[in-house]
Amino acid sequence: MTQTSRAVRIHAHGGPEQLVVDTVEVGDPGPGEIRIRHHAIGLNFIDVYQRTGLYPNPMPLALGMEGAGVIEAVGEGVTHLKVGDRAAYAAGKPGSYCDVRVMPAMNVCQLPDGISFETGAAMMLKGLTAQYLLKRCKPVEGLEKGDFVLFHAAAGGVGLIACQWAKALGLRLIGTAGSDEKCALAREHGAEFTINYRTEDFAARVKEITSGQGVKVVYDSVGKDTFDKSLDCLRPFGLMVSFGNASGPVAPFAPGILGPKGSIYVTRQTLFTHISSRERTQAMADDLFDVVGSGAVKIRIDQRFALTDVRKAHESLEARQTTGCTVLLP
Repeated sequence: MTQTSRAVRIHAHGGPEQLVVDTVEVGDPGPGEIRIRHHAIGLNFIDVYQRTGLYPNPMPLALGMEGAGVIEAVGEGVTHLKVGDRAAYAAGKPGSYCDVRVMPAMNVCQLPDGISFETGAAMMLKGLTAQYLLKRCKPVEGLEKGDFVLFHAAAGGVGLIACQWAKALGLRLIGTAGSDEKCALAREHGAEFTINYRTEDFAARVKEITSGQGVKVVYDSVGKDTFDKSLDCLRPFGLMVSFGNASGPVAPFAPGILGPKGSIYVTRQTLFTHISSRERTQAMADDLFDVVGSGAVKIRIDQRFALTDVRKAHESLEARQTTGCTVLLP
């Protein structure tokens, strides 16, 4: 059975003006695939990276890495999903900016009845990112209750989830943001301390907060603007976790600088390594569903756009005018 769907695609790299709504044909799922009809779609900075060409892909490219909806058809060999299931996903293959799509089933999970489609679409990529950061990206000396960690962009989609989850784990999270309003938002969501990096020297403030010791881990999705000073925030044997480039890619650096700064560690992470198997995807999603279902982590959706207003959504995201999560509604 073939049907048509609206799909937001780009035919060349560039600004939001490259986003166009095309009509595409959608067929039946093959082995290991499902067809899902979206009720909500998540918006993420990786979508901007793909649109601009920082993360290049073949053209034409349908954007979008996460969504939630109802399973319409199931291909051969798929046993964890059935027609009619509520489902949500974050997946390595883009294409969620659409009404309906066929995609690999590996990263698609049943969505618990107590979690709405909008919440499911908003939280999968960002929530699974927060899960691997806090649970899997640990310094060589480990993370324990009472340890300090620094989280940049703490009022963003990943940041607000991480603030709450870190507090639930007993960690003392220091969050940075670009305005006093965003700092207040991070504190409301569990950050113990916040720093407005536009008005304060965040490295100096971190040393002050930690009595000169530094933090065990820095989680950084900002990139170029924060990377160098972040290294100075770490205590000896601390871990710098780079997982994004909102301000641009980090410049090359000499590994020799890491020794004098305290024999520190640096890693560049991506969610899609962590969800490269069905079993790991489900285990991470179960952890996320549990912490959201318990109420310890609340998913804040501050922006909603119609799918056809996707250009406005990208403009707001790039201008750092958004807080929490943003969803597109078909």
